[in-house]
Amino acid sequence: MVDTAKTAKTAKTAKAAKAAQAAQAAKTAGTSGDAKPRSVGVVLVAVMIAMLLASLDTMITSTAIPTIVGELGGLEHLSWVVTIYTLATVASTPLWGKAGDMYGRKGVFLTSVVIFLIGSALCGAAQDMGQLIAFRAVQGLGGGGLLVGAMSIIGSLIPPREVGKYQGLMAAVSALSMIGGPLIGGAITDFLGWRWAFYINLPLGLLALVMVSLVLHLPKTAGGPRPRVDYPGAALLTTAITSTVLVTTWGGTEYAWGSVQIVTLIALGVLSSAAFLYAETRAAEPILPLHVFRNRNFSLIALIGFLVGFVTVGGVFYLPLFLQTVQGASATNSGLLLLPLLASMLTVSMITGKITSNTGRYKVFLVTGGALVVTGLGLLATMDTHTPRPLSALYMAVLGAGIGFLMQITMLVAQNSVELKDMGVASSTTALGRTLGGAFGVALMGTLFTTQVTSAMTDRLGPQAGALNSAQLDAASLATLPDTVREAYRHAVAIGTHWAFLVCAAIAVLGFIAAVFIKEVPLRGTNPTPTDSDKPDTDKATPALQESTAH
Repeated sequence: MVDTAKTAKTAKTAKAAKAAQAAQAAKTAGTSGDAKPRSVGVVLVAVMIAMLLASLDTMITSTAIPTIVGELGGLEHLSWVVTIYTLATVASTPLWGKAGDMYGRKGVFLTSVVIFLIGSALCGAAQDMGQLIAFRAVQGLGGGGLLVGAMSIIGSLIPPREVGKYQGLMAAVSALSMIGGPLIGGAITDFLGWRWAFYINLPLGLLALVMVSLVLHLPKTAGGPRPRVDYPGAALLTTAITSTVLVTTWGGTEYAWGSVQIVTLIALGVLSSAAFLYAETRAAEPILPLHVFRNRNFSLIALIGFLVGFVTVGGVFYLPLFLQTVQGASATNSGLLLLPLLASMLTVSMITGKITSNTGRYKVFLVTGGALVVTGLGLLATMDTHTPRPLSALYMAVLGAGIGFLMQITMLVAQNSVELKDMGVASSTTALGRTLGGAFGVALMGTLFTTQVTSAMTDRLGPQAGALNSAQLDAASLATLPDTVREAYRHAVAIGTHWAFLVCAAIAVLGFIAAVFIKEVPLRGTNPTPTDSDKPDTDKATPALQESTAH
């Protein structure tokens, strides 16, 4: 009788627990299901436009850079057009995320869109390179809130089990920015002028602004303490990033490596990094929880993500410059000539993602991708003034395939390497790593490129190199120069890009080695009959939904 009573009591307790879980799940689901399907669709379109703006901006600008420098001058500051935007984005992203948690995602997201549009308008009106760089910082400040705001809104509206249905739409946005960006940027530069590479953001941004303002209504519930912003961590992280990027940008160009300015920046970077790590161990809600790095796979994949960002932005950034200056392509044609890289990247990424979902295997793609990236960059480093376009297209396709193998898998492995409660941390850390890699890549490659071009021009022209000042970069202006000067400049740019690709290839070897040491852990959800430990409970399985109930 006693055993029977205990059994009945246990069953009753289990039933009550299940009922409570079901009630909580229903309550949680209800918070995301209040919006009408049509309204959700409109909001999704709006946030996808915002994501497109964030990812499209750099791709459009890359093909316009030679023409911009041709009009405004300032080749020595070329890399800062991208670096300052990335730097502002990286520094502001964690703060935008926390601000959305504290003050409401809709208002914070709309604020970031407005700042981005103001920065875009100012960039289009810039009269010199200094103004353009300053206004790009404003644009990057707003850009830091576009992507994190869009992802937060999606998480608030759509239950986690349904998010997978929209992955294809997100991938399409990424593909459109990668493939369409250079083409759109080239066409705009050739037919409307480079200023419209920035003005084009205005109508799209205003459309997203109106749609979100009128349609988005996030549910609100009272109660619960507001998250505390890790201001010391944010300040120290920004200081560390800025110091490091300035060292890689100014070292050996603006200032000698042993100068007081560079040594001070190095010391500031080291001290602020150490202080940041200490602050994160003491913060109640750290920007970067350090415990996730105890997982070997997560640490390795974070390194690979950083290196992918480094070689993708740092290396690929100079391809349009090579195509326009050395091979004589127009801005539009340089965008078209990038299609082999972008098409192979997209194709391989889609195929890899599908195979990984079906089989649960991913390490082979990481290793293969790492090897192809090294090979592709090595091949690009062999290009010179005599390299035919079909051969350079083949080299770009190899590099694109390598990046395609790595692009989706890095985020997948990062998320699979942490507990469900740390999913957001894994995603944001991986994205931050890629962005930082891109910032360091552009800064370091910019310094290397400028040094090599200046040296090669001086060797060929002597004192005339300083008089030229490398102001005329676009193909049309270059054609008006004397033959001797034009050939010297083409030769100098070929040498500069050679060293940029070669150094990127050497750094990419680290990514290949890291991929070899990745341990292939089964993906969550790939087992046909998951064990109890694999089954998520209500608290762990719905972090996005629970987060959305705060507003």
